[in-house]
Formats: sequence, C-alpha cells, structure tokens
Amino acid sequence: MSNATSGGLFCPLLQEMRANSLNNNKQANYVVVGIHGLVSCLGILENLLVLWVVGFRLHQRTVASVWVLNLALSDFLATLMLPFFTSYLYHSHSWELGNALCKTQASIFFLNMFVSAFLLAAISLDRLLLVVKPVWSQNHRSVAGAWKVCALGWLWAAVNTVPYAMFRSVTKRQNGGNLCYHNFALILSSQITAERDCEVRQAATAISKLLLAFLFPLVVIAGSYVQIGLILRNRSRRRKQSSAGLTDALVVPNTDRATGRKTTPIFLKPPPLTLTPTTMTPTTSNQSNQGRLSQSFIKMVTFVITAFALCWAPYHIFCIIELTAHYHRDNLKLVEVGLPLATTIAFLNPVLNPILYVFSCPNFCVRIKQSLGAVFDGLVEEEGGFLMVQGKGIRAHIRRKSSRDVSPAAPGSSNGPTSPRRSPDTALPPFPLPLATESLEDLHMENTGPDSKIDIEHR
Repeated sequence: MSNATSGGLFCPLLQEMRANSLNNNKQANYVVVGIHGLVSCLGILENLLVLWVVGFRLHQRTVASVWVLNLALSDFLATLMLPFFTSYLYHSHSWELGNALCKTQASIFFLNMFVSAFLLAAISLDRLLLVVKPVWSQNHRSVAGAWKVCALGWLWAAVNTVPYAMFRSVTKRQNGGNLCYHNFALILSSQITAERDCEVRQAATAISKLLLAFLFPLVVIAGSYVQIGLILRNRSRRRKQSSAGLTDALVVPNTDRATGRKTTPIFLKPPPLTLTPTTMTPTTSNQSNQGRLSQSFIKMVTFVITAFALCWAPYHIFCIIELTAHYHRDNLKLVEVGLPLATTIAFLNPVLNPILYVFSCPNFCVRIKQSLGAVFDGLVEEEGGFLMVQGKGIRAHIRRKSSRDVSPAAPGSSNGPTSPRRSPDTALPPFPLPLATESLEDLHMENTGPDSKIDIEHR
C-alpha cells in the first residue's frame, strides 16, 4: 500500500509482530466475519433507533434523557466503526482501508471508551446527590447543567484520545498484509532511544486508560451506590424507630385506683388528619414512593455498568499483558491471539447498551407493541424530580400529557377556575403522616423531588 509505513523506526514488539505470519484459518475467519457483520448491522440500527426516540420523540427533555442520549451517541459512533473492524477480520487480520481510516477507527474506539466511563460515573454521582442533597438538587440540578457535564466529558475524552491517534499507523508485514497498530517510535524518536521510548509511552498509555477509563470510574460508581444503599437503609431504620416511638407515646397505662393494679392499657386515638385542598393532588397516591430512586432507572444503570465492566475488563487485561511482553517475549503470542478477541468483546458493549435500555423499562413486552416513544418516555421521564413510570400504554401517556395542559388552577389562585368539589363519599387517596422525628429536609425530600413545584409553605 502506498500509505503504509514501509520504513522508519519500529518498536521491538511491533517489529516481531511484522515478522509473524497472518491468520490463515479461512473457515474460522468466515465464521467470525459473519458474526461481526450481523453484530455490526444490529448495533448501528439499535443505537440509531435510540437516538431517534430519545432525541426526537420525547415530549419533555429531562436530566436522565440527556445522560442516555449522550451514551447512545457515543455507542452509535463506536458501532459505525464495526464494519471497518469486520473488514480487517475478513482480510485475515490485514488492514486494507488506509492510514486515515486506521487512525479514525482507533480514535473513535478510544473516544467511546473514555466517554462511556465518564458518563456512567456522572450518572452515579447524580443519583447520589439526589439522595444526599435533595434540596440542593432541587435548586441546581437542571437539563442545561447535564448538557454542560456531558460537554466536559466529551472534551476530556477527546484530549485522552489524542495520543492514540498520533501513534496509530498502518505498518506493512514482512510476508504481506498490513497492521493497523500503534507505533510509539513514530514521533520524536531516534535509533538510540526508540526502545526506551516505546516502553515508556506504551506503559503510560496502557496504565492511563486502565485508571482513567476503567478503575477510577468503577470506584466512583461502586462508591456512589454503596453510599446510596447505606443512606436509604439508615433512613428506613430511623423511620421504623420513630414509628415505634410514636406508637408507644399513644399508649397510656391504665391503673386501677382501688387496687393499684395495672389493667389493659388505653390506646389514645391519634388526632385527625386534615387534608387541605393543596394536598389533594392527583399524585398523592404516589407520594409514598417519592424520595426513592426510580427502580427502572436503577435497574438500567446497574445493567449498563455491569456490561461496561465485563466487556472492557478483558481488553485492559491484555493491554497489561502486552506491557510484560517487553520483558517476557513469550507473552507476545498470547497478546496477538487474545487482544483481537478482547477488542471484539469491547465492541459488544455499544451493541448491548440499547438492549439494556429497553429491557429495563417496566412492562416492556406490552409497551414496545404500543409505542417506542412511550417506552423511552417511561424510562427517562421525571416526575417530582425522580424517574417515574406511569400508565401502561400510549393512550394513557397521551391522556396524562393532555391532563397536565388543561388541569384547573389551584384553589385561591387568580388564574383559571377553582377546582371542583369532591363529594363526601369520594375516597381520598392515602396521604402519609410524617413522623415526629423527621427533619424538615427529610420531609421535603419525601413529598417533593428536585424538579417539583410544590411550595413547602403550603404544608
């Protein structure tokens, strides 16, 4: 090839890879190519569908939808590179598409790796802030802020991708064919310093992507959800203790004055709960669930994080094994066989994510038949600051949207008519009585969300 590197300096490991024979097992190659072709088409269509639904079919943009939209965009770019990798396998592990596409394919691969790790860590911290700082989240958490965080993540990923694009090149094999691989002796190296430069640069890139794109994000993710679990467990324990104390306070010992013996205790009747018109909202039946993270979104994030860890772990493991090949050349054979397979597994991550987005939505089998827009609305729509799934189909979804636009104003408001009277025999939705020991912040979190418009002075 005219654009392949035919001379110049080569790293010692790359020089040995140039001398090794190609993979000539055509039957095995055809099987792998067929699987890659199907996965490529599936991944592109899946992520394109997610981008269309989340980007254009949602009625209201939310913070959660911004996270999913940027993850889907990163995955879509990665799946667009899958046909090029399939072509590499089809030509018996030989790159025949030129130096420019070699750099582009590698750059998007690493860009997706860094962006996915950054966004998953950002989602986990966002969930943690919703639990730890509900009032702060109500005042500062916004769609515009989520877009700024995502823009920062793309910029950070682009900066980290630059070294991989600089040292990626097409190198001719000695017995025919081409390698699309990194050559760390390509820039600012001499014959004397080439071996040392290759070891240092390869170690720096391998360790940096292991830490920045895998271990550090996983530590942030795991720490966030462990902290969320501890906080929710402590709050649940505190509520149970408060409930037990309130029950004891309502029990008065009954002592017989004549004999001085204690008889059956008297249970005091709790004071009646007065429901004002401002508390009788259509969402009071769901207020006991407010202040908790959406189970559907938690399930989705858990699946996506698990897929991220499982798909990228083999790739980083073989990159570290490749470092040891500088001192133990026998490991190079293992890297040449295992690294392409690990890269294939890493490419499966952007293909699996859209499936996980959809299957983590409740009532998937029913809702997917009714409307793809309703599926993703149920997944990333936020009610009261948290992700809630309401309704079971597109008709209920449309009725819910329409009722918000034509709902009458609250009593006492100067805008719009007053709300209709309830008949005495109409059953009122249950309204949870706050516990005596709960703080104002806890009560605020229980009955409102970060995006809720309920005024705390009305309570």
